[in-house]
Amino acid sequence: MDIKTLQQDMIAAMKAKDKARKDAISALVSAVKKAAIDEGCREDIPESLVDRVVLKELKTVKEQIDTCPAERADLLEEYRFRHDVMKAYAPEMMSAEEVEAYIKEKFAEVVATKNKGQIMKAVMAELKGKADGKVINQVVAGLCQ
Repeated sequence: MDIKTLQQDMIAAMKAKDKARKDAISALVSAVKKAAIDEGCREDIPESLVDRVVLKELKTVKEQIDTCPAERADLLEEYRFRHDVMKAYAPEMMSAEEVEAYIKEKFAEVVATKNKGQIMKAVMAELKGKADGKVINQVVAGLCQ
């Protein structure tokens, strides 16, 4: 995802007077800019950074949904809407089957050791932001048996 796309979508939401959508996208843009400043790439923000921040924000909103009290239906609805908007900007994640095939193809020599720690160390560096960590962990656990 490109930061320019996020900014254009935020402007479109403002013009359409869609405050909830604008707020959700604005939160993403702010988080991306803050992360870019922290990493020292304020002028030229790489897409990998944007994707990483979008996934982090999506996880935060998911936690808000999970911890929101049931009697606060208004707040829960807002969180769900935010989650849906942010999910549209999140990068496509690999399925468990794709992760397993990738690991078997690229890391055959490490998988042969049956050492889960070594496998996870090698694989996580490659698949960070492309697949969910829980899925990777489950696949690696299955390969180590």
